Amino acid sequence: MRKLQSAHGGSDPGAVYNGRQEKDDALRLTLAVGEILQNHGIDVEYTRTTDVFETPIQKAMEANQAGVDLFLSIHRNSFPTDNEVSGVETLVYDLSGLKYQMAQDINDQLEAVGFVNLGVKERPNLAVLRRTNMPALLVEAGFINSDVDNQLFDENFQDIAQAIAAGVLDTLDSQGIIKDEDYRVQVGAFRNRRYAERLLNELLEKGFPAYIDDSGPYLRVQVGDFDDMDDAVQMEQRLKQAGFPTVIVK
Repeated sequence: MRKLQSAHGGSDPGAVYNGRQEKDDALRLTLAVGEILQNHGIDVEYTRTTDVFETPIQKAMEANQAGVDLFLSIHRNSFPTDNEVSGVETLVYDLSGLKYQMAQDINDQLEAVGFVNLGVKERPNLAVLRRTNMPALLVEAGFINSDVDNQLFDENFQDIAQAIAAGVLDTLDSQGIIKDEDYRVQVGAFRNRRYAERLLNELLEKGFPAYIDDSGPYLRVQVGDFDDMDDAVQMEQRLKQAGFPTVIVK
C-alpha cells in the first residue's frame, strides 16, 4: 500500500501567488497521481481528499499506523523573489536506498515533461521524512511563484501526474517490488461487440495497432503491448491528440 499526502489544506494554504494556493494544486495533483497508481494495481491511501488541515507530524503518524510501505508527499515550491527560480526537486531524508532512486526517477520523468531538474535534496529535518517509518519522498512540482512553472503545470497537468506515477512504478518495477507486466493503452470497454469493433476499425484506419481483448467480461479495445511505461505514455499522448479517451492498463 502507498500513502499519498497532499500538502497543507484547510486553514493552511501553503505558498500563495496571485491568488493561487499551493494546497489546491497539491490536492488536485495528488488525486490524479493516485488514480493512475490505482489503475496500475497499486493500493493507495490518502492523508486527505478534501480541504482539511493536519500537521505534518499527524500525517506521518497516520502513515505509520496504517502500515504503508511508501509515503509520497506532493507540494508546490516557492522562492522569496517571484519568477526568479523555476524547476522541480524531490526531497528525501538522506541520499540512499529506494527513496533516493525513486526521487531521481520522478525528477527525470518531470524533466521530460519540460521542467528544469533541480535534483534530489537531503532534508532530514522535515517531519514527513524524519518521522515516517517507511521510505518517504517530498515532491516539489514546480514553483508556484514562477509563471513558467505554472504554465507548465496547467497546460501539461495530466502529463505531470503521469510522470510522477511513472517514476514510482519504474522504481518499484526495477526493485522487483511489483510484478513486471506489459503496459497497454485502453481506449474503450464494451459488452456489445459491434460497438467494440466499430471503435477498433476507427483506430486501425488512423494507423493505431489496436485489437480487442475479450479475456474478461468486457470487450476491451486496446492499443500496443509495451515493456516500458514511457512507450505506453507516448502512445497514450498520441491517442489523446487524436481525440480518443485513454487509460494505461497492465
